[in-house]
Amino acid sequence: RCAELQIQLTEAVSTMAGQKELIAKLEHDLSTIQTLSTVHRPDAEGAAVPSLEKIPEPIKEATALFYGHPPSPGTSIPEGQVDSLLSIISSQRERFRARNQELEGENRMMQHTVHALQSELDNLRADNIKLYEKIKFLQSYPGRGGSRDDTEQRYSSQYEECLDPFSSFSRKERQRKYLSLSPWDKATLSM
Repeated sequence: RCAELQIQLTEAVSTMAGQKELIAKLEHDLSTIQTLSTVHRPDAEGAAVPSLEKIPEPIKEATALFYGHPPSPGTSIPEGQVDSLLSIISSQRERFRARNQELEGENRMMQHTVHALQSELDNLRADNIKLYEKIKFLQSYPGRGGSRDDTEQRYSSQYEECLDPFSSFSRKERQRKYLSLSPWDKATLSM
């Protein structure tokens, strides 16, 4: 019984290795077809293209069967081989579709994370400016020492910018003037 199972195991392993080789060859042939389809297309349907000689014969025949063209004389593909080729291609398509959906899900999650972090960063910036404003208020009382550290210096410029009416007016006027420009003027200005 053990010897019988061992023989079946070796046969299954050899079959699996053969199928892996065929799948790798098929995927290579499919990538060859994809690269050739982007090269040059003939002007008329049925015109001879010298680059089609690189396409493996089974794929040419399967493509001809798929589009309803009769296979070239002297060559025939067994029905089981066509079904096998079709099942391999459809399973590969399903794998790619599942991987694509997985990547799209990851992309959505990353975008959501980026948006959440950006809004958190904006909130923290606003909180820091408010805290600096409170520090300035507390330092305005007499008898308080005014030791300034790096954090205070970093937010002092942002705080002063919020208070400066001339810079905010200038920004608003610049924006208003830009919006009143014609599209041609905007393009010229951006260049």
